[in-house]
Amino acid sequence: MAIGTLTPPASQDDIHETLLEFPDNRLLIDLCGEFDRNLAQVEHGLGVQIFRKGNHLAVIGEGEARGQAAAVLQQLYTRLEAGRSVDAGDIDGLLRLGASPDETGSRSGDQMEMFNAGALEIKTRKKTVEPRTEAQKAYVRALFEHELAFGIGPAGTGKTYLAVAVGVSMFIGGHVDRIILSRPAVEAGERLGFLPGDMKDKVDPYMQPLYDALNDFLPAKQLAKLIEEKKIEIAPLAFMRGRTLSNAFVVLDEAQNATTMQMKMFLTRLGEGSRMVITGDRSQVDLPRGVQSGLQDAERLLGAISDISFSYFTAKDVVRHPLVAKIIQAYDADATS
Repeated sequence: MAIGTLTPPASQDDIHETLLEFPDNRLLIDLCGEFDRNLAQVEHGLGVQIFRKGNHLAVIGEGEARGQAAAVLQQLYTRLEAGRSVDAGDIDGLLRLGASPDETGSRSGDQMEMFNAGALEIKTRKKTVEPRTEAQKAYVRALFEHELAFGIGPAGTGKTYLAVAVGVSMFIGGHVDRIILSRPAVEAGERLGFLPGDMKDKVDPYMQPLYDALNDFLPAKQLAKLIEEKKIEIAPLAFMRGRTLSNAFVVLDEAQNATTMQMKMFLTRLGEGSRMVITGDRSQVDLPRGVQSGLQDAERLLGAISDISFSYFTAKDVVRHPLVAKIIQAYDADATS
């Protein structure tokens, strides 16, 4: 892929054009995306203009932004050459790695190459998942390297999604015999007793995010069979009492809504050959006033134990709609003002 830089007339000294050549026209079409939406995402993210000229893309803008846009397009094209797809999340991940140093730290070529190489791919039956930010990469490494790991941060940062993906990957690989996913059944405005149906009907809505994640990674028929065979269990935290969870990948989601005693009970379920992941968001505690969050206590009591990993996320790690990150930042700013 050839790169050239053209300098416009002197009246536009601050605006230059970088010309990128992409030899495979079919891959270039995939790079641009339907109705050039991939190019539009890069333009919007970096404040540049991108025009297609045959098998070239012309990137027009100021120096640093233009260079970042060119690097992002090159990396996306390399992904396509390797037979991998490109979607909005992939572009967002590269834009984050290409952000200014004062926002996300250094943005070396090694970082971009590591992202593109998929060094931390998580393979499941339906899709391959890869972390998109440095915090997510560190988190995924911790999930593979530690028997007990915490993921703490705001909504949309991939804490639960990546944990379930790693669990499915380890289950498929034969490293664990089963997957156990749990959440505290704490009301956020409603009362369980007033919901219709039996206990399963009342509890299932609280477990739905876990079902959603599993449906992303396993075919529906296989998932239903594994649940029926108890190879995959999804249950409220209260159902964990008295059990020893051996040879299992265990995830406790929404752990900020576990009490101190519930957290201690859950952590002491860890058995031989198991891995345990606790995820939570300290800003979304739904416990009654005056009840201490077990997640906060666990941080305080277990933070010094070297065998336990703590991974932290911020609004910069949000991989949902870009507005989610802005909403979180607005609430965080208000809380500290």
